[in-house]
Amino acid sequence: MQLNQGCICNMKIKASRIETLKMIISSKEMGNQEQLLQELKKEGFQLTQATLSRDLKQLKVAKAASMNGKYVYVLPNETMYKRVHSTQKAREMLESPGFISLNFSGNLGIIKTRPGYASLIAYNIDNANIPSVLGTVAGDDTILIVSREGCKREEVISDLSAIIPPIKDF
Repeated sequence: MQLNQGCICNMKIKASRIETLKMIISSKEMGNQEQLLQELKKEGFQLTQATLSRDLKQLKVAKAASMNGKYVYVLPNETMYKRVHSTQKAREMLESPGFISLNFSGNLGIIKTRPGYASLIAYNIDNANIPSVLGTVAGDDTILIVSREGCKREEVISDLSAIIPPIKDF
């Protein structure tokens, strides 16, 4: 049993490290692995260059020319992780809610999120089996919600508030 708990803990640490790495690459222009290691260290991760190389390979990270001509790391699907300029640490960005707003037109709803958050929030909505929601379609910072016919907006908002607590203020 002890071994399994250690494996689970290590998997959580790796998942957290991978998400933090994505946010760093998305928010800062990183030109080499040493810079990435330093940023990860600031976020509380101690790892070797070999581990970082494996993480980059797993993420299919590439190098591309930036606007100023320097080559920097980029994620394979740049629409999922747009470059954002922020003074927040990557871990703080991951812990803060991505929800911005909700608007309706008929049985369609549009949720606006911070860049990169829409697919995670939509995934959580779809997997919660919310009775008032038929399904979602997510982009980078926008989610289309299709509600069941006959469901009132208040019902949809109430159902969604279990997943997105700030939504009840709308």
